[in-house]
Amino acid sequence: MKISFGGKTTDVHGELTQAGDEVLAVVRAVERRIREWPAGPSQDEIKDLEHKADNATSELLTQVNVAFVTPYDREDLITLAFAVDDVADAAENASELFGLYGVEAPTKQALQLCELLLQATEQLVALLGGLRRKKGTSDAIRLIKEIEDNADNVARAARASLFKDDRIDPVLVIRWKDIYEALEEAVDACETAAHRVGNILVKNA
Repeated sequence: MKISFGGKTTDVHGELTQAGDEVLAVVRAVERRIREWPAGPSQDEIKDLEHKADNATSELLTQVNVAFVTPYDREDLITLAFAVDDVADAAENASELFGLYGVEAPTKQALQLCELLLQATEQLVALLGGLRRKKGTSDAIRLIKEIEDNADNVARAARASLFKDDRIDPVLVIRWKDIYEALEEAVDACETAAHRVGNILVKNA
């Protein structure tokens, strides 16, 4: 549904899709940075991508706020926009911790969490893209929940492993605990955004 105000026509669904695509670009870069560490995209490159995602969210919010009519409740669209943007913010934060903490090499659990984050974000983008016709939305929401559950299990086991060996430097324990939690938070943000979409679908069924 297109909305018109002051002679300008805006496609909210298109804006949502664009915001999702920009977030996915951030997550893909973060996944590469951690997987290829210390090579891969730099943190500056990731920050640039995160700024583009912020701009896409800002544009979406602007269009929602100035539109005379919106396809869904205005507040629901605003909370969804912020939820989508939270994915990029959390992913960028996890990436920044790698450089801040001077990580030598990624752990197996960090790589698993990165892969799960990428999968969840891809499903979120598919969910946003299918919102217009409600095509495949229930499957995407279910898959994101399954991925989030898996990420919780991986992160929990990863944190537990840090405390099994007394020989591990306590500083390393703190650093990796922070990184695991940051990656888990990014996956959680995908689930939160999926719930926001689910709420919209229920209210507009």
